[in-house]
Amino acid sequence: MARYDVVVTGGTLVIPFVGEVRGDIAIKDGRIASIAGDLGPGDADEAIDARGKHVFPGAVDSHYHLGIYRGLTEDTESETTSSLVGGVTTVISYFRTGSHYLNKTGPYRQIFPEVLAAVDGHAKVDYGFHLAPMTAEHIAEIPWLVSEMGVASFKYYMFYKGLNLSADSRDAKGYTMSEEYDLGHLFEIMEAVSAADLAHDGRISLSLHCEQAELLRVFIERAKQDPSVRGLAEYAAGRPPLTEQLSIEEAGVLADATHVRTNFLHLSSGEALDKANEVRHRYGLDANLEVTVHHLALNVAMLEGKGLGGKVNPPIRDAEDNEALWQGLADGRIGTVASDHACCMEESKGEDLWPALPGFGGTALLYPVLISEGHHKRGIPLDRIAQVASAAPARTYNLYPRKGTIAVGADADLAIIDVGLEQIVTPELCRSAQDHTPFSGVAVRGWPAATLVRGIPMYRQGEIANDFPGLYLRRT
Repeated sequence: MARYDVVVTGGTLVIPFVGEVRGDIAIKDGRIASIAGDLGPGDADEAIDARGKHVFPGAVDSHYHLGIYRGLTEDTESETTSSLVGGVTTVISYFRTGSHYLNKTGPYRQIFPEVLAAVDGHAKVDYGFHLAPMTAEHIAEIPWLVSEMGVASFKYYMFYKGLNLSADSRDAKGYTMSEEYDLGHLFEIMEAVSAADLAHDGRISLSLHCEQAELLRVFIERAKQDPSVRGLAEYAAGRPPLTEQLSIEEAGVLADATHVRTNFLHLSSGEALDKANEVRHRYGLDANLEVTVHHLALNVAMLEGKGLGGKVNPPIRDAEDNEALWQGLADGRIGTVASDHACCMEESKGEDLWPALPGFGGTALLYPVLISEGHHKRGIPLDRIAQVASAAPARTYNLYPRKGTIAVGADADLAIIDVGLEQIVTPELCRSAQDHTPFSGVAVRGWPAATLVRGIPMYRQGEIANDFPGLYLRRT
């Protein structure tokens, strides 16, 4: 009888914080059982030949939106399929009450079990959730969510405060289905998350979408009246980097007062990156700085004349911002890279800029874009890419070392990547239900040949396994 279930042989292992190492991996009962230099097909029931390829730890896509615009169950099935294409083996999805998602409010004691039931048995990858406390009742539930439900991270949307957000012009209170959603509410969330962090091992944190609502109101009206900007350039003008900077300052003052661990999400500009880094050091915050694949690799000039598929919050900006964010990734200021994946059909974008729904899918491009644009074009080492896509998000959100590394005892989540393979991005290649992508037509070099979730080969040479082995991850 073979000693192992699966062996992966002949590849170059890309181990975060270590480097590139020649080695074979043996897998037993879903975990890495051995790393050696002399394993062969006879050692396991199944052998995967990784010669000429690099073996990365499966990516942890820590900014994701399951079910935001579609049914939660069907979205989980299709979009976690797309994750496999990008070498993603774990997703951590945001969920909140209010408009979109389940389109209702109520206590998380009732709603979160409903969310878990809708996803259970329908995920191709492992998954967790960040929850947004939208009401005072939700804040009171934070200790229960941490202790009993394994939720280690929460979220506050700073731009919801007082802004008309939706196509039918409902105000923020109607959109969020909450009471007062203001900085006082944020302060109380921070106090509760900080208290939970003190009461538990690991990192219990609060993620922040930083755009300042009152400034957005002014700049949006100005952009609408400015004939020199149209399309996505108009959207970027209506939500300029100044709104990010001021919001980060507000959050920093409150985080300093409450000692909460924070995550500054999807920093979209050089100014936002500089401000977040400055605030982090000024107050000595435990703060992770996140960027997305699309803010690294897309800019408004690239998307001019291509419709509204690239509308997202915060907006796609300029090429100078791309380079500033890449520099932040290279020099270590950026902690994590994620996709902010939100399956949004082209009909929901339409031709009218302001009512068009924001967001689009990108999970299938997480490792490919980082390798293509980061490694091949900018010389960023592969182990640094594995850090920001896998190890750092696993550490930030309480999954390390079960996830995020290649080590004995870790889950056998692996992305076997042909770093020289170039493909042109199409919606079909991404295997999402989404019928468009703003990356369409872009040549990307460096794609997974296989993706294993806890040792199960879920994606190989373009073929997706039929089963749904994904498990809910309790992170506390």
